[in-house]
Amino acid sequence: MLTDPISDMLTRIRNAILVHHPQVTIPHSMLKEAVLKVLKQEGLLFGYEVVGEKIKKSLVIGLKYTDEGKSTISVLRKVSRPGRRVYFGSENLKPFRSGLGVRVVSTSKGVMSDTIARKEKIGGEVLVEAW
Repeated sequence: MLTDPISDMLTRIRNAILVHHPQVTIPHSMLKEAVLKVLKQEGLLFGYEVVGEKIKKSLVIGLKYTDEGKSTISVLRKVSRPGRRVYFGSENLKPFRSGLGVRVVSTSKGVMSDTIARKEKIGGEVLVEAW
């Protein structure tokens, strides 16, 4: 049984990038889909698609590479863990890696990037950091 499905998703993506797979398939959940939506909006992923029905749904993630074959994702890291949750208020959400990285934040208004959370002046739990 998995205790942290987001960490499992990130590990599957990192492993697929290491062997240069064009896509990777993971089990579906609404939270994973919301995190993938933010990563796609930030241009780190080619896209994703929900396949299957009811409890047999999966997410097929299209990985994005440059013309030289290098992945657009250098580092993909889980911040909040089951034993240690990390929360930032709106005033503490500073630009990540001088604005070149993205933090995925779970807020009261849904899952969004740190730039959108700063604009809306809301904080929340930091789920993922990517650059």
